[in-house]
Amino acid sequence: MVNRVALVTGGGSGIGREICLSLAIAGNKVVAADLNKTGADETVEMINAAGGIACPITMDVADTNSVADGVFQAVDEFGPIEILVNCAGWDDLMPFLDTDEDFWDKIIDINFKGVLRTVHHCLPSMIENGFGRVVNIGSDAGRVGSSLEAVYSGAKGGIIAFTKTIAREMARNGITANVVCPGPTATPLLDGIVAASDNGDKVIGAMARAVPMKRVGQPQEVASGVSYFCSEDAGFVTGQTLSVSGGLTMS
Repeated sequence: MVNRVALVTGGGSGIGREICLSLAIAGNKVVAADLNKTGADETVEMINAAGGIACPITMDVADTNSVADGVFQAVDEFGPIEILVNCAGWDDLMPFLDTDEDFWDKIIDINFKGVLRTVHHCLPSMIENGFGRVVNIGSDAGRVGSSLEAVYSGAKGGIIAFTKTIAREMARNGITANVVCPGPTATPLLDGIVAASDNGDKVIGAMARAVPMKRVGQPQEVASGVSYFCSEDAGFVTGQTLSVSGGLTMS
């Protein structure tokens, strides 16, 4: 992989952090963007310690101005964004009938519109330069549905369809767009969801039992799929959805 500029949202922890590390190891300059400044700083420290090049920026993907400012900062630091990975996300487990419109808006604003915002801000320079890699983190919940995650599943399903459309529109501009869908994965987000549940151990156990490999995934395993889509080797691969879920989804 050549030395390109990569922006990763949600880069301050979990899957996003591992994606940042993986892209940096491959030789890219990485911008770790996160609402949690401390987390982004820690990711960058890890990359620098490993001999990579990175910088942190504070970004709230639910705020258009924050996204615009963050992209400007990234470009000012390293140059135009050539690789965009959207990993920022949020969810809370509850039956759909227990949710309300404020909850719907928060889920959609972060998980779906957050992707729209970053892609909308990064595509113009990719078109101008004739190169781009867009990788959006979906979820197997968006492919098969997931109990207690109705709105989240819908938002992630929207990301899959949106990414395919971007892949079609951008194909002649040297830009690819793909989706990586994790299954249940050991992340701080999952830990927080489980901790808030009255039956956390049962929730994790049920998730693991639903996976043919009988375990939850690790962030590094998701990052490997993302790194492939970001690579020069994936130049003829676009509009694809890859599940990294131990066989939870097979298609």
